[in-house]
Amino acid sequence: MKQIRIVLFLSLLIVPPVLLAGTDRVAVVTVPPAEPRNGWYAGNRDPLQPSPFLRLPVGSIVPKGWLRQQLELDANGLSGRLPEVSSFVKFEGNAWANSKGNNGWEEMPYWLKGFGDLGYVLRDERITADAKKWIEAIFTTQDSSGWFGPEKLKTSIEGKPDLWPHMLVLDSVRSYHEFTGDKRVIDFMTRYFKWQNAQAAELFRAGYWPHVRYGDNIDSIYWLYNRTGEAWLLDLARKIHENMAKWRDGVINLHNVNMAQGFREPTQFWAQDPSASLREGAERNYIWIMDRVGQFPGGGFAGDENVRLNEGDPRQGFETCGFVEFMRSFEMLVRITGEAKWADRCEEVAFNGLPAALDPGHKGLHYMTSANLIRCDLRERPGFYTDAWCRSGFSAVRDRCCLHNYEMGWPYYAEELWLATPDWGLCASLYAASEVKARVGERGTEVTMVEETLYPFEETIRFRVKAPAPVRFPLYLRLPRWCSKVTLKINNRRVSDVRPEPQKFVLIDREWKDGDTLELGLPMKLAVRKWEKNQNCVSVDRGPLTYSLKIGEDWHEVPGGKPGWPNREVTPTTPWNYGLELDPARPDSSIKVCQRHTEPGANPFTFDGTPIELTAKARRIPGWVADRTGAMPKMRPCPAKSTEPVEKVTLVPMGAARLRVSSFPTVSSAADANEWPAPAVPDFDITCSHVSGGDSTEALADGKEPRSSGDHSILRFTWWDHKGSREWVQYTWPKARKFSKTSVFWFDDTGHGQCRVPKSWRLLYRDGEQWKPVKTSGEFGTGKDAFQTVSFEPVETTAVRIEVQLQPEFSGGILEWKVK
Repeated sequence: MKQIRIVLFLSLLIVPPVLLAGTDRVAVVTVPPAEPRNGWYAGNRDPLQPSPFLRLPVGSIVPKGWLRQQLELDANGLSGRLPEVSSFVKFEGNAWANSKGNNGWEEMPYWLKGFGDLGYVLRDERITADAKKWIEAIFTTQDSSGWFGPEKLKTSIEGKPDLWPHMLVLDSVRSYHEFTGDKRVIDFMTRYFKWQNAQAAELFRAGYWPHVRYGDNIDSIYWLYNRTGEAWLLDLARKIHENMAKWRDGVINLHNVNMAQGFREPTQFWAQDPSASLREGAERNYIWIMDRVGQFPGGGFAGDENVRLNEGDPRQGFETCGFVEFMRSFEMLVRITGEAKWADRCEEVAFNGLPAALDPGHKGLHYMTSANLIRCDLRERPGFYTDAWCRSGFSAVRDRCCLHNYEMGWPYYAEELWLATPDWGLCASLYAASEVKARVGERGTEVTMVEETLYPFEETIRFRVKAPAPVRFPLYLRLPRWCSKVTLKINNRRVSDVRPEPQKFVLIDREWKDGDTLELGLPMKLAVRKWEKNQNCVSVDRGPLTYSLKIGEDWHEVPGGKPGWPNREVTPTTPWNYGLELDPARPDSSIKVCQRHTEPGANPFTFDGTPIELTAKARRIPGWVADRTGAMPKMRPCPAKSTEPVEKVTLVPMGAARLRVSSFPTVSSAADANEWPAPAVPDFDITCSHVSGGDSTEALADGKEPRSSGDHSILRFTWWDHKGSREWVQYTWPKARKFSKTSVFWFDDTGHGQCRVPKSWRLLYRDGEQWKPVKTSGEFGTGKDAFQTVSFEPVETTAVRIEVQLQPEFSGGILEWKVK
């Protein structure tokens, strides 16, 4: 064996290379070298920071296996057939095809960018033709100034243009250009950005959605600059960066989708302004988010729909829009920074979060997906999420934004499987069965790399080279964060001493010949993550997959759908309230891996189709029961005390579980384990004249003592946005009961909002079919920061009601109401 040579790639080499034969080299590196700059594919031009990875043109990668199946489900489901369901994407009369038409905001652009790319990656002639029809029509809406699209958007933000939907259209035309080579896209975008550049800086401070999402606009500016080199484009990017929302200073908006796409903007702009603070901006923002409300598996965070920093329990939800925007951000950051951690984060969402946001046939989706979710229904639960209309049932006719935006998830993922490198090589960034055609080596030889694998459901990834002649180029293979061992074979010859360095890349630099094979083994071990900030609950991982309790599912239709597109709910048919009995240091002692036989082509994100299951030891926790709305209660301190019998339960990949417990309590029968008593559930119903969409009647009797009338840390009930009106709220019992006292704690957010203590109120009781006031000599107090208590002559009744007169121009509410 020849002496091993140490080869440095910009001082990023981690271990010495292993010499295989001749000049073959194997090493583990952090990122590829930034120089020389690959001339075969568009990367950052000077003075932008060099691109560690380069995106291949749309259409270069052909997805296969389970990923192709998900794309075909999209094509035959919501994405490919959305015009059957949504009036927003009807071509006739649409303002994106005729600038004076209707439906001219984000919905069609959201859909088109995923729809078009879906057609390109599948080479689907119907879809690509329909996408072309839309893009051709959009071209015709551009006027001499460079503006394009709906006329109404020119003045829709207090007389100023709304540029947010245009950012989405730019994504669509970019992909169209890469797939077709149509040079009109370059001219179209140049004219539009010249129009933007002529606008006053204050435009980029206007509006809500565009102001926080201009990172998308900057990405398109850089795309165009890298193809034309016109310096004024960088001036425009700087003007936008300096006037948009300052994500460089931290997380400045708590809307979950804004966070999922806005957090990355400082690192995007770092390409133009290479300061360390900007370079780390995306990571800093990501850690801030996940540390506070992302303490559970699945890759998302508690963003339902706006983040509440005191609500980070795994029962909280993440928008489907958030999943796909997070994935796109991660994909972009891999290319911008060269850091493998962003690909890991993308995989976690793609495998564990996104699949369960859709039904198995991709005929319906739900707005919210949670790590722990025991009912997928269309019931409103005011206060559970920040908006009452956020639901978890599957529908093709609700939830406008997610319905039109989810489409980019799998197509964009497929387009990022393979990346080019500055040293004329290739990188397998995201693993899935696929073929890629790309130019490599100093002469730009076109080769095809065939990737065969069932990853993430298996450990082995196999590659085969198709080349017209021998060609030398570097190949980079990502090492995931969970990687503790690596095996590598070239032409069936094992390469020794490839030490794993998680979130790095294995580099194989050699002369490749037609028919050469490469096999990468990533042994997957069981691991348990403890979520200390969520009561020390745990999740179970094997490789990139997290596993969830297999809960029996009852799928049934509910009213409100369309023919062929039903609304569906899923409810549990088996117990879900299990805690795991395990040794976190040795999870394999209580958790076993079970390989399953599945039919060829089965959907792995279903119970029937998943090729892997786990079995685990568990005990039921009697006190862990659903509330009266059917929702899962919050996690309590672990381990939970349980003396129930030990059972063997089945765990399935999280992405296959529409009902799921993925953040598990641990259990113990020891005396010092934590008691989990069943929550006190009121034995009465609560009704009212009105309740705000973000609030809940459940707040009235949840037993939480307010600290003040302006306490925002607990759930509240309000009549917002009714002002100055007469309103009521009522308790109703199944049988008559005797009462003589009531106490009410008023909500008043003076200094923050428009709720005040009421002008006056009284207590009524039901006597037969009539409502009568109680008899009392006391006062019906309207004081703040304390319970207002009234004693009255005893009444026997099945219902009592508070009736209020709100103050003029103000609303009101209650934090807690007791009747004795």
